[in-house]
Amino acid sequence: MGADLFEARPDLLGERADAILGWSLRDLCMDGPEAELIRTEHAQPALFALSYALWEAFDDVISGRPSGAAGHSLGEYTALTAADSFDFDSALALVAKRGEAMATAADADSSGMVALLGADVETAQSIANRRQEDGGRLEVANINAPGQVVLAGGTADIDWVVGNARDLGVRRAVPLKVAGAFHSGFMEAAKTEVTAALDGVEVGEPEFPVWSNTTARPHTQVLVREMLARQVVSPVRFSESLEDMASTGIDTFVHLGPGDVTAGMVRRTLDGIQVVVVSSLADIAAAADAIGTMT
Repeated sequence: MGADLFEARPDLLGERADAILGWSLRDLCMDGPEAELIRTEHAQPALFALSYALWEAFDDVISGRPSGAAGHSLGEYTALTAADSFDFDSALALVAKRGEAMATAADADSSGMVALLGADVETAQSIANRRQEDGGRLEVANINAPGQVVLAGGTADIDWVVGNARDLGVRRAVPLKVAGAFHSGFMEAAKTEVTAALDGVEVGEPEFPVWSNTTARPHTQVLVREMLARQVVSPVRFSESLEDMASTGIDTFVHLGPGDVTAGMVRRTLDGIQVVVVSSLADIAAAADAIGTMT
């Protein structure tokens, strides 16, 4: 994971990052073990650091500034750092604290998340309400794309959704391999920790609009801390953010970071737009050529 980036950016991803994290980012990403890398407290800073390194490399070759940016959950921190609301060191320390807080909150209860395929937000909320009326606990956690909404809840509640998906009007319910019920009330203790961490970080005015997961509207400098704290316990309104971005005239979206998950969400949410994936340094030249002046 990120071999090319570690080779190209030892200044950013080497001792500098390790001093902030207290562990070797390169060793964990390159050598694992995978079970440790995918732990929330490790995965979050690793994904942030590699995605930001890709952004810097991409920013060097494009003309102009983006018309806007957004990120899914953790990716919102990368987007805000790209827009210079945070400096890299402060953001990495903040993300590490966020990961630790969310991991601790997840360990404190037996909970998880389930993706509802073929369900809209209203159906997902109806399922959550029905379960709550029966004494369970489910909450809408991610609004990813049309036909893909994620619920968070207790383990028994997740099992109930999976076992009754068809009767609930869902084509398929897929349990997610996550440590806990993120972006829900189960993370209230983590929100307290993230709020305290945010209080110690300087926040600048974004150089370009960054859409908030919590409101699906661009951040304002004065509310960045509040929105990021609320994000821990609130639904990620990603598809709504994409739709609002498109309404401003943005018609080219670039996924920056390992994998291509958000690119798929863009394609499912918006018609007639261009989507470019930059998941490694090798993708950058072709991406820049494909999009010309980024919009």
